[in-house]
Amino acid sequence: MQIQEIKTLISRKNKKRIGRGGKRGTTSGKGQKGQRARSGHRIRPAERDIFSKFPKLRGVKNKSLAKKPLALNLGDIEKKFSGEKSITKDTLKKFGLIKSTSVSIKILATGEIKTPFIVEGMSVSESARKKIEAAGGSVK
Repeated sequence: MQIQEIKTLISRKNKKRIGRGGKRGTTSGKGQKGQRARSGHRIRPAERDIFSKFPKLRGVKNKSLAKKPLALNLGDIEKKFSGEKSITKDTLKKFGLIKSTSVSIKILATGEIKTPFIVEGMSVSESARKKIEAAGGSVK
């Protein structure tokens, strides 16, 4: 083995230095003007542009974190529950008015009611309570 036959395991290639004259013209492969043509240029992160496009939070800062209850109308309940005596979250799920029993429910007074029934475990608006009690039912 001779000295000119020795090779390194890692290739040692120097970084190409451009923009200092030479055979590539005045711009030396960097194009014209602009941020990328300058020495020591740093491209600004795209996240900064994205953040600037978001709407700025103004106005009331203390919005309620509580979830609003699911509203059910008396007219819809009257159509589905013709033969039932008591209405609970389980019976509402059974008849397909709600998908889950974990949601909070409030019964509103839209619609007419003729059959008496008992409402259990749900909040009821004041006018809906009057209509239920006028039909002969009750709210627990």
